[in-house]
Amino acid sequence: MDTKAFSELFPLFSNASPETIESLLSITTEHEYPIGRTVLMEDSWGNAVYFIQSGWVKVRRLTGDDKTMTLAILGQGDFFGEMAILDESPRSTDVVALSQVKLLSVSAQRFIQTLFRDHQLHHKMLQLMVRRLRNSNARFQFRKQPPALKLAKTLILLAESYGRPTDQGVEIINIPPVDLADVADITPKEVQIILTKLQSKGWLEMDDATIHFINFKQLTNLAGRA
Repeated sequence: MDTKAFSELFPLFSNASPETIESLLSITTEHEYPIGRTVLMEDSWGNAVYFIQSGWVKVRRLTGDDKTMTLAILGQGDFFGEMAILDESPRSTDVVALSQVKLLSVSAQRFIQTLFRDHQLHHKMLQLMVRRLRNSNARFQFRKQPPALKLAKTLILLAESYGRPTDQGVEIINIPPVDLADVADITPKEVQIILTKLQSKGWLEMDDATIHFINFKQLTNLAGRA
């Protein structure tokens, strides 16, 4: 992968210097995981930051009694593992592949050294981490809204962040209802009922692998009804 393709794929490096990207590309390690494979384990020490070259993952936390809660869903172009290397503490979550996934990793030490050398990269990383915090705060603020609005906002965020344009509209992975329910803070049954209604309206189509947003504008209008 050349430096231009790398910076276009990963927004984190959009303002990084070509020298920074070339240096990182020379030290990245490639990984491939099948669907359902745990990529990172909770409580393991952070020794690398990971970049999603293709595919989807979920970030989850153990809640007790061997149960888990999905905190976030990440797709191509995003990254994870940065918090554990920045505060030098064990990871508080684990990461599981929702699809076949390809990752690039950079060791913690080399990544931190790169942040110190390239101030534009350092600043961009802070911006993206703040955006994640704002998204978390937004989810907290609309927790009392109706389930349909909460699911619509969740789907829109996923589509805007990771969606792939197609002839049918924007496309994302068909995320399991239990994971969508956790992220949207509703029940899996509510997810299934709402998705069925959205399909009947012709706003989206689903198959085993994907969700196609046929009428993204209408879904956005629905999400905007606070």
